[in-house]
Amino acid sequence: MSLAESARIEGILKRYAELQQALAAGAQGEEFVRLSREYAEVEPVAKKAEELRAAVAEAEDLKAMLDDPELGEMAKAELRALKERIEKLEHELQLLLLPKDAADEKSVILEIRAGTGGEEAALFAADLFRMYQRYAQDRGWRVEVLSASETERGGYKEIIAAIRGRGAYARLKYESGVHRVQRVPETEAGGRIHTSAATVAVLPEAEDVDIHIDEKDLRIDVFRASGAGGQHVNTTDSAVRITHIPTGIVVSQQSERSQHKNKAKAMQVLRARLYELERRRQMEERAAARRGQIGSGDRSERIRTYNFPQGRVTDHRINLTLYKLDEVLSGEALDEIIDPLIAEEQARLLAAQTEDAGEPGTPSEKNA
Repeated sequence: MSLAESARIEGILKRYAELQQALAAGAQGEEFVRLSREYAEVEPVAKKAEELRAAVAEAEDLKAMLDDPELGEMAKAELRALKERIEKLEHELQLLLLPKDAADEKSVILEIRAGTGGEEAALFAADLFRMYQRYAQDRGWRVEVLSASETERGGYKEIIAAIRGRGAYARLKYESGVHRVQRVPETEAGGRIHTSAATVAVLPEAEDVDIHIDEKDLRIDVFRASGAGGQHVNTTDSAVRITHIPTGIVVSQQSERSQHKNKAKAMQVLRARLYELERRRQMEERAAARRGQIGSGDRSERIRTYNFPQGRVTDHRINLTLYKLDEVLSGEALDEIIDPLIAEEQARLLAAQTEDAGEPGTPSEKNA
């Protein structure tokens, strides 16, 4: 069975039709947002599958013409060209079916720190930041420096920036690791080549956390408000205490005379506290991810070397060498390194796919 006719593709096309119908029927609010997101994910796969199916059907029609004395030669020539197109479409469809990194569409937090090499490493960190800054600007992404620790000679001990643009993480995530530079420092009188390093961490920018509070996780107690006395003291059980059982967070509210208003205010405070709790958890995860990405900053832990005397850049993960040092550092030729890294990752994922890829389901279902 061809990929176009597989059970998985059948499932995707069926779901595509269901989503079209549901959106046309006028889904509203959160349901519309959820369906729209799924539709955006399924649509490219479905359209590619339909294109492949049309090409396969055309090939079958041409095969039926091969024995025709008048049209046979023309059909044979067209079939050869169509076979190449079908192979190309099948490969493109396979890539679309690969598991997606949920963070790929996100903006990024870029962190660059000088490693081994003192002032020269700090100057190199500045070179790397300018490279990413120009690369981002060429793609229409916005760059915002969040914090920077500069040296007297214009280098950076550390610089942290947000690069905001759709798909920034999908391309820049391959930059995480130790970058090594080999060049003669300006302060080196003897002309000796020095080796320095800088660490780069590329992290997906966390979006605002949408706090969902399950009612079964709450214990709500009502009691009579306490006060200084007089006519403003509530004589009914209008005060509210809400306990969020999973975290132990307790919020009390008694400023309003209405129990409903006090509950609403207490829930507002509770959401804010849970949001802060989640934000801190994400920051801790980000710190752990950064530690895993950048290693110790030692010269030996490198993903890429920038050799100035030879004008070359070597990415050690895929043994790729480009003699385009200036173009890479200007951001102009950085894609010539990133594209092969993406292709290598796609090839690895394709090789790792097993027979269960033939099961029906949308890409989001397969990755759930």
